[in-house]
Amino acid sequence: MVDLASFIAGPSAAVILSDFGADVIKVEPPNGDLWRHGHQIPSQPLAKDAYAWHLANRNKRGITLDLKSPSAQPVLEKLVKWADVFIVNTPHPARKKLRLEYDDVVQWNPQLIYADLTGFGEKGPDADLPGFDITSYWARSGLLSMTRDAGAPPTWPVGGSGDNATAVGLYSAIVTALYRRERTGKGSYVTTSLLAEGVWSASVAIQAALVGAKFSGLHDRTHPANAALNVYRAADGTWFVLIVAPDKLAAVAKAIGRPDILTDPRFSDPAKLTANMPQLAAILDEVFGAQPMAHWYEVFSGLHVTFGAVRGPQEVIDDPQLRLNDMVVPLEGAGGKLTSTVSSPFQVHGVAKAPARRAPDLGEHNEAILQELGFDAKDIDGLRASGAVPKAREHAA
Repeated sequence: MVDLASFIAGPSAAVILSDFGADVIKVEPPNGDLWRHGHQIPSQPLAKDAYAWHLANRNKRGITLDLKSPSAQPVLEKLVKWADVFIVNTPHPARKKLRLEYDDVVQWNPQLIYADLTGFGEKGPDADLPGFDITSYWARSGLLSMTRDAGAPPTWPVGGSGDNATAVGLYSAIVTALYRRERTGKGSYVTTSLLAEGVWSASVAIQAALVGAKFSGLHDRTHPANAALNVYRAADGTWFVLIVAPDKLAAVAKAIGRPDILTDPRFSDPAKLTANMPQLAAILDEVFGAQPMAHWYEVFSGLHVTFGAVRGPQEVIDDPQLRLNDMVVPLEGAGGKLTSTVSSPFQVHGVAKAPARRAPDLGEHNEAILQELGFDAKDIDGLRASGAVPKAREHAA
């Protein structure tokens, strides 16, 4: 497949396919994908190693191609003819100028799966606007308005989180189209957008708005709608999310040493419970603040209660669940501290994922790919002379 996309969402969809053995050619402009420098762009965590680049481009071969050069068209044509899947996220106005639209390339390969990723969708007044996950997925979809506490302004979400969710959606569209092609022999034009994926993630609330539901407002942990569905802090400072189903209330009250809550008229009378929810939350704050998280872990897991300690990235990487379930796997060849990487989020039993290998240096496989596509030494010299395929250079990736 050909990955002509930039940054995260499109390339990460290609990574998922590469995890399952797809041969992916990453096509970059002469100066490279800007995401090669993602590890140096605030507010991303800063590091010497290009962790962001390898995460979004592992297992790929790389070629540089200046699509603005007329001499690039024969290379593009051969890439399209070679590919089963073609991923592109170039804005449509620029795509038209570069002759990258579906109608431009499908003539070379009618069975092609053309995967189109946009910020806001193909139609409408904002179809041509640039979009990142923070703007399109988070802000425009409504998600960012809801993921905060009452009284707090919208915050800055985790970089790439909307992109990677969108990558799974784009991957799903691609494999659906591949299945259709297997059945019918026909190629497809598939598309999704950061906005569509954000609206899907927020769909419970969006669907509620569609029916005119009454919203309870932003969460306030000191005045929760339900103290049994709230965030509390243990004695060691660990915050945790607690979800106590009605059938577990009695067992939990007894286990935390407060069975009196069940008979307290402020809470046992349904008519009074809502008004006294802040008082119940205050009692639970005091109880949970008296013991460390290890204690509450034993209590909740023993009762089979749903809970989750709030962990930072530096703690998450030490969670044994990650490696035991192949969520984090070894990464070959990247150098530095890049010895492991995050795997794509699902397994197919009976199908082994490909070992994770480093992402390509800029233009690393130019000559090998061109030869594979049928260009001889003279052709390759001509492409270099025209600037269509710049000579590969060392790149600190």
